[in-house]
Amino acid sequence: MSASSLLLKRVASASTTTASVRRAFSATAARAVSFELSDTQKEFQDLARKFTAEHIIPKARHHDLTGEYPTDIIKAAWDLGLVNTHIPEAYGGLGLGVMDGALISEELAFGCTGIQTAIEANGLAEAPVILAANDAQKKKYLGRMTEEPIMAAYCVTEPGAGSDVAGLRTTAVKKGDKYVINGSKMWITNGGKANWYFVLARTATDPKTPAGKAFTGFIVDADTAGISVGRKEINMGQRASDTRAVTFEDVVVPAENVLGTEGAGFKIAMGAFDTTRPLVAAAAVGLARRCLHEAATYAAQRKTMGTPIMNHQAVAFMLADMAMGIEASRLLVWRSATLRDAKQPNTYYASAAKCMAADVANKCATDAVQVFGGNGFNTEYPV
Repeated sequence: MSASSLLLKRVASASTTTASVRRAFSATAARAVSFELSDTQKEFQDLARKFTAEHIIPKARHHDLTGEYPTDIIKAAWDLGLVNTHIPEAYGGLGLGVMDGALISEELAFGCTGIQTAIEANGLAEAPVILAANDAQKKKYLGRMTEEPIMAAYCVTEPGAGSDVAGLRTTAVKKGDKYVINGSKMWITNGGKANWYFVLARTATDPKTPAGKAFTGFIVDADTAGISVGRKEINMGQRASDTRAVTFEDVVVPAENVLGTEGAGFKIAMGAFDTTRPLVAAAAVGLARRCLHEAATYAAQRKTMGTPIMNHQAVAFMLADMAMGIEASRLLVWRSATLRDAKQPNTYYASAAKCMAADVANKCATDAVQVFGGNGFNTEYPV
């Protein structure tokens, strides 16, 4: 065979192989993950974005400076269906998924994470109820959330136990057909505004009882005798949110308000995190996005040495790092959210999303201050 014939044969073989590979990739692409949102999701995203621009951003500074609770803003959001989004339709809600909620949370947090946190705290309190409550409990406590714009709170964290949920010291002692709760909770969002609380308390008397069997979840009406609410905490940020200590002193709760069964509280609380962690992460993405928006806008206007500072490599690199972190964090949020909606295990990804998005938000905030220079240290500027 001549050299030219051999070359033509190799080219033909290579072309056949390439075509085969292309067909294989095309077939794979047809089954690939889509990042395209549904029309309904786009509508909710646009609605939340418009609401943020019209209602949150113009008033965010006032609420951050004064610490005034954003009651009117929350009511307006409730009227539009942007609050309590996960309550099933059977109990008067929209029954939206975690991915839907993540889209809304990101947009609201772009305006103000304090206001977004106040709104999303309802979802945190409702998550254990949606997960483990019986029909009567859901009708009573989820149903009322859709009838009027009231708030709820998730009472788990204590002065000496936050992430270490197994270290909680609040107790619930059964007496007849009731339980008596004693203990203190700390850093409770909506603590002074809630109509009812989800409370995690230790019911096991044996200190060696494993966490998975030692705690019980309760729904507790906020006006129950023996509940006292502490002062509003003035935090470094998110001052529009209502954060307080909540103390339970001989608080009597009927056994019918136990979520699931006695001893199942720890698992219920952890299961709720699989829904709420992606939403906390989504809020962090929204905050990081706002930092990038403000920093990029300022960098395009501020000039040094005859050119906008965004043309200086040091600033450009910071903006690029912010953008990369935001995109990567959002992908983790979306993966953890869609896994939850598909009823697949998502604990790993939900935890990773919350951790990474929070770190990225902190870094974006720090870098935004650096982009603003001395102005970044002044309260008159947005970062």
